[in-house]
Amino acid sequence: MKMNPLGRTGLSVSELCLGTMTFGTQTDEAEAHAQMDRALEAGINFLDCAEMYPVNPMTAETVGLSEEILGRWFARTGRRDEWIVATKHSGAGSVARGGEPISADSIPRCIEASLKRLQTDVIDLYQFHWPNRGSYMFRKNWSFDPSGQDRAETVRHMHDCLGALQREVERGTIRHFGLSNESAWGTAMWLRIAEEKGGPLVASIQNEYSLMCRLADTDLAELMVNEDVSLLPFSPLAAGLLTGKYQDGALPEGSRMALNGDLGGRKGPRAFEAVAAYHKVAAEFGIDPVHMALAWSARRPFVASSIFGATTLAQLDHLLPAAEVTLSDELISALDAAHKAHPMPY
Repeated sequence: MKMNPLGRTGLSVSELCLGTMTFGTQTDEAEAHAQMDRALEAGINFLDCAEMYPVNPMTAETVGLSEEILGRWFARTGRRDEWIVATKHSGAGSVARGGEPISADSIPRCIEASLKRLQTDVIDLYQFHWPNRGSYMFRKNWSFDPSGQDRAETVRHMHDCLGALQREVERGTIRHFGLSNESAWGTAMWLRIAEEKGGPLVASIQNEYSLMCRLADTDLAELMVNEDVSLLPFSPLAAGLLTGKYQDGALPEGSRMALNGDLGGRKGPRAFEAVAAYHKVAAEFGIDPVHMALAWSARRPFVASSIFGATTLAQLDHLLPAAEVTLSDELISALDAAHKAHPMPY
């Protein structure tokens, strides 16, 4: 398993990260713990969670359950130190805490709650799940309008939150700070204010990124490379679309599409056409399309670790060999050509 630096933190993370958003709903606790065992055996040392997980469905009643499942594994095995653990503070409007936005007041309370659920003394990477002001992510890139934002309020919010985060770093409850579902401007402002006024520098950005969603390839990529901020792609398999399991009208029982209908706005004719194009490339080069898609997302020059999720242990076993595949220059060129023919299909 290849290891990569996580931004400027000094930490080394495996190029694949075990996502846990199904732990407690689609994936029961025994299966989740088995996945953690198997991932460690494969050389994965990075876990990603969030206070509001699990999802599919996402309800106020299940908030925190995924963290609790991780915590019980840590307590039972005594192997917490073998993992770099990331979790997230929900943004405004989530099912957690009645939709309370991120604030200097909410940060210490949320950290304490996550620490308790995780049964640990420290969170290695603490991330803001999405900004209070909104985001281009979640298929809102087609319509998100920042013209109504209050810049002064956003800057004040960043000042206050960085102060609260720095107090937590000094207290020893968190080690590093990351963003999620952020823009190039937002990330640049977090960095600028931290450098000018103090507070932890942004180490990473967790945004959706896959062969089918390449928003990060332009301005954000330049920022990440120059500012030593790592991308942590989520949905590298496009919520399962790139596996091909939904092609030709298929709807596997218990799958994400069966549970939420349109895959959060990803389902549509152009999406299936794009999947077919990528599967054609995989066939031409004799590579499993799942391994191809996951390895591609993990090997991009600004990526530290690609976050994948597996509902079952069998799915995890299918995904893990992605770490061993080689993507030739010819294959990557063919993927770029498919992207140009099928840009942003959702």
